[in-house]
Amino acid sequence: MTTVIAQGTFDILHPGHLHYLEDAAAMGDELHVIIARRSNVTHKRKPILPDRQRRDMVAALEVVDEAHLGHPEDIFVPIERIDPDVIALGYDQHHDEAAIEAALEERGIACEVRRASAREPRYDGELLSTGRIIRRILEERG
Repeated sequence: MTTVIAQGTFDILHPGHLHYLEDAAAMGDELHVIIARRSNVTHKRKPILPDRQRRDMVAALEVVDEAHLGHPEDIFVPIERIDPDVIALGYDQHHDEAAIEAALEERGIACEVRRASAREPRYDGELLSTGRIIRRILEERG
């Protein structure tokens, strides 16, 4: 059995998230998703939704076998526990694949790192990012 990990913030679920998770699931037999804790998000604005709510929303998706909150201090702890065969990165996630591979090797975690494919909008006005959804809300209702 091939175990895949996807990870992210997953603030305000949208079709781009679903595409990423479907792509990740297709890379193996079992998909685990690690949801970043708000306190660990440093590369962009903090999520709006609480940690557990984001985890519960991701867990409710049919494509996801298990959803986990990330470790509060060490992002590699759940990866070590799950022991995946593949880590699937989102096509536009900020992660440096070589740095992740080096950190995995340093910790003795033997798994492949892959990128999910991009998903283009399927119709005019479709929003595929949390930032764009928030901007639209502010434009329309702010």
